Amino acid sequence: MNHHPPAAAARPDYFYLDMPGAAARSLAVGWLLLALGALVGGGLMTIVIVLSRTPFIQDYVPWVGIFHTALVVHVDLTAVVWFLAVAGMLWCINGSGQWRGAGFGALGTCAAGTVLITLSPFAGSGDALMTNYVPVIDDAVFLTGLGLFAAGFAALVVHSLATSRPIGRTISGQGALRFGLFSALLAALVALGAFAASYLGLGGVIEGEADFEVLFWGGGHALQFVHVQLMLVSWLWLATVSGFAAPLSPRVVLVLFAIGLVPVVLTPAAYLAFAVDTPDHLHTMTWLMRAGGGLAAVPISLVVLYSMARRPRHAAWWGPAHSALLVSMMLFGAGGLVGFLISGSDVTVPAHYHGSIVAVTVAYMGVTVHVLPLLGFARPAGRWVAAQPWLYGGGQLLHVAGLAWSGGYGVERKIAGEAQMLDSVERVLGMALMGIGGLVSVIGGIVFLVIVLRAISPLRRLRPALARARASCARWPRMKAMPGPE
Repeated sequence: MNHHPPAAAARPDYFYLDMPGAAARSLAVGWLLLALGALVGGGLMTIVIVLSRTPFIQDYVPWVGIFHTALVVHVDLTAVVWFLAVAGMLWCINGSGQWRGAGFGALGTCAAGTVLITLSPFAGSGDALMTNYVPVIDDAVFLTGLGLFAAGFAALVVHSLATSRPIGRTISGQGALRFGLFSALLAALVALGAFAASYLGLGGVIEGEADFEVLFWGGGHALQFVHVQLMLVSWLWLATVSGFAAPLSPRVVLVLFAIGLVPVVLTPAAYLAFAVDTPDHLHTMTWLMRAGGGLAAVPISLVVLYSMARRPRHAAWWGPAHSALLVSMMLFGAGGLVGFLISGSDVTVPAHYHGSIVAVTVAYMGVTVHVLPLLGFARPAGRWVAAQPWLYGGGQLLHVAGLAWSGGYGVERKIAGEAQMLDSVERVLGMALMGIGGLVSVIGGIVFLVIVLRAISPLRRLRPALARARASCARWPRMKAMPGPE
């Protein structure tokens, strides 16, 4: 697969990002490694979660009692650390490499926090609080880790704002993507402000699950705008790499990214108008996400699909970039449609956000595979590289379908084992479909990690040197055997 379209530098309407200097590349690699580490830890927790909710199997799983603790760590690693670490990688790719020490300080702080979050179930004894967006374990070890990660992320945002490369005097496709990355930084800054405002609105005292729910509600919604903007950057980049260059002018894309910032700009109004612990504030933030989350995503996805329908001759129909792009758009659309079915606190809610959030994950996976050789690693190759998005995303589509079906029959969310009350055929079939899809998705996630870890393995880099050494040895004249004593 070509890692840039032909004559990319001569086509200002192509949407791609070139690689920065060595300093910024080393930072990008660091954030990539943190993201992969979070996926490894979160994937292990996924196995526990899926098995503890799957009919028949759940009766033989000894870990059902730690379902909630595993769910907290899984969500925080895969929906917080993984997402924000990939965001760090993208922002560093767009960075100038200045103030490298500050950049590594932010990375190290986030890494230390991630380690504490991962180890907290084994080091503490706090209760698992299933708050939205950032579930927590009410324990000093976990909360210290979460605080460290938040501090490191804040430092990342400030560093990235100060070192982002300029859009350019003339707006090119690359300049439009840089604006998209910058708009995500602005959304991240608003999200950090929302977390701080919620904390101050609660009087600086957080006690119990209700307070944690309020603390993370506004900022958690604002972070979704960060993910959507970065997903759109990924879509356009993957479309160009696949040969499906979107027939959009860079100026139009820049305007669409600006429109995507509308709910971000309105977020402070929700804090100024209502107290953070009132239903009006909670409903306003929910409305902003529902109404504004697709403002830019819908037109961009429609144009990309139109470009695919034209079937350019040079397009890579069976390639990792195209597979990730198409699966990501399918999941985002499915998550959006399921969102209209939500009417209570059943498993339709996780069906909705699994579709939307996993759409971002698949887009990030596609970009990760693409940038590996550009960051100095081996180029992933083989059939599994292109099949992996379909395996992972297909499993998630089954997972979403099973949850949405079960939600229609009243299966409640955030419970496991016998508490699910799977007392009808419809409920059993729905949750069984959820379990099958989840396990298929786990396999797809493992395949992704194997693909990436093989590409970045130091042993992979040694292979060319070993091959050259063997070839040199083959050319050496063989020494004749010395005659022994008579």
